[in-house]
Amino acid sequence: MSSNIRTTSAPHSRRALLRTAVAGTAAAAGAGLTLGAALPAFAGSWDPESAEPVTTPAQALRRLAAGNRRWRAQDQEHPHESGPLRRRLAQGQQPFALVLGCVDSRVPPELVFDQGLGDLLTVRSAGEVLDEAVLGSIAYGVLELRIPLVLVLAHQSCGAVAAAVHGDESGEPLPAHVQYLADQIRPSIDHGRQGEARVDATIDAHVRNVRRRLAAEPDLAGKVAAGELALVAARYELRDQHVRIPARRRCRRVRARPGRASDRDGPRFTSFRR
Repeated sequence: MSSNIRTTSAPHSRRALLRTAVAGTAAAAGAGLTLGAALPAFAGSWDPESAEPVTTPAQALRRLAAGNRRWRAQDQEHPHESGPLRRRLAQGQQPFALVLGCVDSRVPPELVFDQGLGDLLTVRSAGEVLDEAVLGSIAYGVLELRIPLVLVLAHQSCGAVAAAVHGDESGEPLPAHVQYLADQIRPSIDHGRQGEARVDATIDAHVRNVRRRLAAEPDLAGKVAAGELALVAARYELRDQHVRIPARRRCRRVRARPGRASDRDGPRFTSFRR
């Protein structure tokens, strides 16, 4: 399966096609919420209940980090749930970050980052596995809603990764569509580790590989090169509810060079405390 989002030869742009599809779906359902199509184009994301707009990837990352600190301290604000905001959101949405996470019930992004209605565009698949539906959802968020940050969120004790590792070790086929998930995760398996250490290392390797595949998408790479988008791989620890950037083996701290997508994958830190 190719990871690239296919374009068509139709005369309309992809953005026009997206708007047409969204408008058609809303009309068919008789719905008032139009997934952002009713909003004018913004250079950055908006916060309807704050005077501070989120216009850069760094601002978006800081907001997520602050929310995770509140979550860990059990000092959540539960923001953006008021009645007036709910009515405003009926006119459209402009989330400040997109989180691609696992389907695991223990890692809901809105809770982990203490965010509310209209804040996050969440895309979830077992093991953060990419397919055309996931890629299309991410492309919609970045290209149409102009979200400045895509955070790929793995987590400790991921069942999808554990199943992939077990299947690789035993050679036994997995049930139905679960095998597809394992096939997508298998290239990330760390055969230099054993037991639970192998699963744990594979979780980190896989989330970095997912981020790398997203960075190779031409539409996303263009946004990254322009400084309008950051793609960040992160990991949630169930034991302490902390979101961290997985450290790379034998890596060294480097100074980012503008214009290179590989250097724009977020701050070079291993703790999500900023």
